[in-house]
Amino acid sequence: MQPAVPADDNPPRRYALESLFGPGQDGMVSHTPHAAHLGIRVVETGPGFGVCALPFREELIGDPRRRVIFGGAITTLIDHASGLAVACAVEELTAIATIDLRVDYLRAAEPDLELYARADCYRLTRNVAFVRAAAWERTATDPFASALGTFMLGAHRSDSSFARLMRARRQGSQ
Repeated sequence: MQPAVPADDNPPRRYALESLFGPGQDGMVSHTPHAAHLGIRVVETGPGFGVCALPFREELIGDPRRRVIFGGAITTLIDHASGLAVACAVEELTAIATIDLRVDYLRAAEPDLELYARADCYRLTRNVAFVRAAAWERTATDPFASALGTFMLGAHRSDSSFARLMRARRQGSQ
């Protein structure tokens, strides 16, 4: 029988965005211009997951007869939630780029309602993150779309405004 490992030998995992876990905060989307333009907002974040919302707006309608939101806006919602989930899974903030995102539309989203997407990062390697996501309008148990995605880590080494913001927050909390 092996001796128990002291708790000190297994320090709790740290996350780059840990200071932002919980309910969404204003400005969390402002560093992604396309998401900000669509009105996407962050609802909640936690270790390895992100939930985002896309408010209904007339200009996002892709099918005027059925009042269904354009598929590209829904894909952007899912992509943003997925990238956020990856950012919430890594220990050190790094650039994240979508390699592949497969969205399966299970049914049309109901018209005139805010849409939500939750993504979970279920696996991280040194260079690639793997994500599952679902989108819904009324309840998460009845999604209108599901998705699988892969994301490159460290894709672009520039010093983004979001990375600068996170560094400033970390330095301010020490």
